[in-house]
Amino acid sequence: MPAVEMVAGFADRTLSPVQVHDAVQSVIEARESVLNAFWVRDPDESRKAALASEARWAAGEPLGPIDGVPVTLKENVARRGVPMPSGNAGTAPVVPEADAPITARVLESGGVVLGSTVMPDWGMLSSGVSSRHGISRSPWNPGWTTGGSSSGAGAAAAGGYGPLHVGTDIGGSIRLPGTWLGLATLKPSYGRIPLDTPYLGRAAGPLTRTVADAALFMRVLSQPDPRDWSSLPPQDIDWSALDGGVRGLRVGVQLDAGCGEPCDAEILDAVNRAAAVFASAGAVVEPVGPFMTQELLDDLDLFWRVRSWNDFRALEPGAGLRVHPHIIRWCQGGADVPGTRVLRCYQQIMGIQARTVAATLPYDLVLSPVAPVAAFPAEQPMPFAGDAKTMAHIGFTAPYNMSGQPAATVNCGFTADRRPIGVQIAGRRFDDLGVLRAAAWYERNRPAEAVPRWPDGAAGAPAGEQTTPTTPGGEKP
Repeated sequence: MPAVEMVAGFADRTLSPVQVHDAVQSVIEARESVLNAFWVRDPDESRKAALASEARWAAGEPLGPIDGVPVTLKENVARRGVPMPSGNAGTAPVVPEADAPITARVLESGGVVLGSTVMPDWGMLSSGVSSRHGISRSPWNPGWTTGGSSSGAGAAAAGGYGPLHVGTDIGGSIRLPGTWLGLATLKPSYGRIPLDTPYLGRAAGPLTRTVADAALFMRVLSQPDPRDWSSLPPQDIDWSALDGGVRGLRVGVQLDAGCGEPCDAEILDAVNRAAAVFASAGAVVEPVGPFMTQELLDDLDLFWRVRSWNDFRALEPGAGLRVHPHIIRWCQGGADVPGTRVLRCYQQIMGIQARTVAATLPYDLVLSPVAPVAAFPAEQPMPFAGDAKTMAHIGFTAPYNMSGQPAATVNCGFTADRRPIGVQIAGRRFDDLGVLRAAAWYERNRPAEAVPRWPDGAAGAPAGEQTTPTTPGGEKP
């Protein structure tokens, strides 16, 4: 059930937060041994929160727009007293003394926090593979990846662990699970959702099954917090204003990222079909050429390698051996890089910002693939083998992190073997509502064959079927 329907049910007393909580817990109990979405969960504590919400609704005094709705938070979103290992077996987990702004806003609004969801090592793998947590798996098929780094959040959203889930994204970590799991997601404008650890390109945002739920969650997550010195000024946005058409909008369609690996034909076909839906409704649809280059992507990759190498060097003696081998090899590429080279990488990031804004400014929206491939095997750390191809899949997503522009995903089709395919819908700087409005319009008007039929019954059952999974999951080292 979407969160917007839950809240309506709480308001008219046809549904209770406790009833919802217990139903969601039954889903978690049935699926979690395979999906492996949670780092920390406490059903007794979350049930107490649901009981408190039920009492508030009975008194007609809900705390906010998501009072009583189940929520999960990615493990790198601080919750007071809950260790934060960043998916990495080599780290000594930080135990925060205060809630992050996101956590505080969720609790102040009455959201029922089910727990913290897992992520891969330092959030630098685009999969559900973690040296600390094992492997997270897709509810569509346990042999497929969840994507990452918001792997647990994505698995929870697609798996029916309630409707609202928070992820973070520095190069695609919300939108990649979005495309590979059929979700509606939003990487908002830089600074739209306050963070307690802001960083170049980093954003937090919702992973949901519907655009309306993502918009509902933005009402809560975008509330101001003075701790984020980089956040946008408070703005009164009516996140529920999702109606409206696309006639007359200038819509660019980008099918070549200009870097990384080329897109599979099925991905391109699905995005072209989505663009045709916009065109048939009167949008002015035009092609957009590539504005990234392989050199820009490689320098962004090197900048991140240096950052992670510094983290790796700071580990306790011997602890580095517990880090995932792929991450060790990857961050070693950042060892002993001269400061002049690092500065060049930073300047290249500024170049990505300038190129992305300039290329997309003529358009109200830009449609593109999210990634060049559909979901890959769950055990695989990254979409492409070989250390040189580490970031070969983020040519469409990372530019919008660097430019700070909002970008959403909506499912727009499936491969022949039923792997989901998302379309990325990006907008002008700060036009988060416009992006969500366009995503909601496409969600309402997409062809029936693009609408997800969510996995039901046993974890990993193909849509509309109930089967016994043949691939084990939930490994814990």
